[in-house]
Amino acid sequence: MSLTKQEERLLLEVERWEQSFFHHEPTDFEMMYQKWLTVGLDQIGKEKKTKVLESIDNFLFHLHAMIQNSRFHEDARERIIEQAKVFNAEIEEVKDIKGLSIEKLNFMAKQQMAKQRLLSMGQGGVAGMGGIILLGMDLPAMIAINMRAIQLIALSYGYDVKRPAEMMIALKVFHVASLPKDLQGGAWEALWEEVQAEDYDEWFYTGNEEVADISWIQHPLRQLIKAMMIMLLRKKLIQGVPLIGMAFGATLNYQFSRQVTEVAQRFYQKRLLLEKE
Repeated sequence: MSLTKQEERLLLEVERWEQSFFHHEPTDFEMMYQKWLTVGLDQIGKEKKTKVLESIDNFLFHLHAMIQNSRFHEDARERIIEQAKVFNAEIEEVKDIKGLSIEKLNFMAKQQMAKQRLLSMGQGGVAGMGGIILLGMDLPAMIAINMRAIQLIALSYGYDVKRPAEMMIALKVFHVASLPKDLQGGAWEALWEEVQAEDYDEWFYTGNEEVADISWIQHPLRQLIKAMMIMLLRKKLIQGVPLIGMAFGATLNYQFSRQVTEVAQRFYQKRLLLEKE
């Protein structure tokens, strides 16, 4: 199947986005921070490091499975199918959505992206109030919101994340989007090599099941720094409310969700277009 002119333009747009988004020259501070972090993590020991990564992998996998098997997700899945039926009444299941024009798919995906970004911003604002419980829930809540965002974007482009391979691909999209900027490009290329492999099967996943790595641990460490900043800002009250801390938390969470949803949308756009081509 050949691409339409609109699809060809979008594919070129995605390729230009790749060159721009993943081009990053680390600053001296970033290089020093990476070196310090590597030395610090090496002191943990190989065995403990392996156990930590296995625990993170299990947490991410079970959280992802819990979200996609929830009633809330099932309702969202049905709403996406119903929305697609507005454009084509013959659509019956998720894979049929791929038959819609790319403009309609983008419209559906952008609606989901906007909702999840607002939800993430609201959650960040609540965490910004600075309570110990709220700050403790911030990281798992932010991971859950953004995982669900990727699942909904995948569904909007006709990819059913209930299938084992699609579930792992969605997890790895999240991994790419949440890595430090200078490491995202390599992870993005590795993900495409996996998706485009000749033995790829959407039902039986045969690739590397490890999602978290030493580089990804920087994400929760950044969250710790964020929590410390919020604790400091909670003392700055405006009419008895820590508005500065709330704005700080909301802004950071929104920026992170914006990055995650942007990477996810570009991934599924490119994947669909390459399949059509």
